[in-house]
Amino acid sequence: MVTLRETAEKMDKEDDLARFRDEFYIQEGKIYLDGNSLGLMSKRAEKSLLEVVNSWRDFGIDGWMSGKYPWFHLSEKLGEQSAPLVGAEAGEVIVTGSTTMNLHQLLSTFYRPEGKRTKILADKLTFPSDIYAMQSQLQLRGLNPDEHLIRVGSRDGWTLEEDDIMEAMTDEVAIMVLPSVLYRSGQILDMEKLTKTAKKRGILVGFDLCHSIGAIPHQLHTWEVDFAFWCNYKYMNSGPGGVGGLFVHQKHFGRVPGLAGWFSSDKSVQFDMEHQLTPAKDAGAYQVGTPHILSLAPLIGSLEIFTEAGIERIREKSLKQTAYLMELVTQELEGMGFSFANPVENRRRGGHVCLVHEEAVRICKSLKEKGVVPDYRAPNAIRLAPVALYTSYSEIWEAVQILKEIMEKKDYERHEKKREVVA
Repeated sequence: MVTLRETAEKMDKEDDLARFRDEFYIQEGKIYLDGNSLGLMSKRAEKSLLEVVNSWRDFGIDGWMSGKYPWFHLSEKLGEQSAPLVGAEAGEVIVTGSTTMNLHQLLSTFYRPEGKRTKILADKLTFPSDIYAMQSQLQLRGLNPDEHLIRVGSRDGWTLEEDDIMEAMTDEVAIMVLPSVLYRSGQILDMEKLTKTAKKRGILVGFDLCHSIGAIPHQLHTWEVDFAFWCNYKYMNSGPGGVGGLFVHQKHFGRVPGLAGWFSSDKSVQFDMEHQLTPAKDAGAYQVGTPHILSLAPLIGSLEIFTEAGIERIREKSLKQTAYLMELVTQELEGMGFSFANPVENRRRGGHVCLVHEEAVRICKSLKEKGVVPDYRAPNAIRLAPVALYTSYSEIWEAVQILKEIMEKKDYERHEKKREVVA
């Protein structure tokens, strides 16, 4: 039976990715189910960080062109290694900036309101910082966000219908920016279908991949997505504040970036020190300032693991683990007030399970106190993310047993019904 510990142990023994768990620092006595907010440190990420720190010590300024990982081309090298994870061609990915900074860069470049095409299409469930960036870009152009930012609503408060999004693709829309995976419910949007429809209607398309990169495969180049952007500190395990990434389809190569800077330059002429920018011929043009080398460094080791494990195998295990988690919740927590906000269908479910409960904030406090690290999202969501590279099936089983005990004993009632400053 699925509820037996032996079932979980058997699944662990048959797991061909189980060996990667030893690559990570697992806190003793903790079951970490918050990798969709911040991934755990791997030993390879630690090693590559220390190697880059040491190159600063050993080479000083010469570290830009010397050592195991010369800094001058490091963003491009990591972009090339990241490309398979998003289905990109050579030169279409650069590791740079942060999620919001990259969105500002891409909107500054691609959002060109003209005639009646002045509107940006988004949704009401997207992460707030994306909305802040879109509102800012509209205001910089003298446009009222209340009029020019369209946010497609949700029928159930958790998910989006692709039909509703496509209905909003009018001839007044210039550009569309949507999440690949909704951060609360974990729903995957049909990126290929939405992109194809938008293209037919003359709309540029961008996706926020923060909750999908490292968890699901993508085919951005084939789907003809215009641009995408993401962080690398969730499923990609690059560390807190790790440098983000962006994708620009090669059909846009040669375009001058909206926010030009020192590292937007073609590297072969960068140190000619001319006052006229010669932009890089690929996604490298969308860099702005000098790369944050020490924040880039952990991604070197992390990407080695992804290359070995393979995103298809990671996705296969992720689906199996979230399905197992849902099955346990259904059987063990029946009648305790829980429901699923995430889609149950594999093709629509990302890397985490979203449980809804009116006491979510207090339940999360009890879970954390008892060694299970969840993620709370106001007002009533508990996000649980088994990460294929380091979460075991036995941990999933044990986490549900702990949750069951909390509910049976009403342990959560000891806690204040108020979230912490950082949720």
